[in-house]
Amino acid sequence: MINSEELAAELKVNDVSTDVSGVKWLSTGSLNLRELVPVLNRTGARFVTITATELPMNQGFCLEYLWDLNGQLLGFPFYPAGNTMPSIYDLCEAADWIEREIHEEYSIDFTGRVYEPLLLRDNDHTGVNLHEVAK
Repeated sequence: MINSEELAAELKVNDVSTDVSGVKWLSTGSLNLRELVPVLNRTGARFVTITATELPMNQGFCLEYLWDLNGQLLGFPFYPAGNTMPSIYDLCEAADWIEREIHEEYSIDFTGRVYEPLLLRDNDHTGVNLHEVAK
């Protein structure tokens, strides 16, 4: 059974930190999300969720992918180019619902997938949680 240190070495990630809640954050640097997920699946890691955070001053978003590896939460932060991120739904079905929610709430397009009608507000537009900055 692989542990988080062995996983970091396999991924060639040198920047690993642990936050106060015990989550180990692995710097994604040049990691490709679509290449990362099969490695995590192979190790037996379980997908937990994706959190989306809007960065200040219109700098875009941070998507934090959380996985459980033998009871240790691992976090992988990714910064989408524009509002586009590759979908992992075809590699990890558990990501379906949260990708759909993030798409609807923040207008982030997960490429490589087809969306069902909107979940939150039928016939509405995406980005319901985005706001206009007062000018």
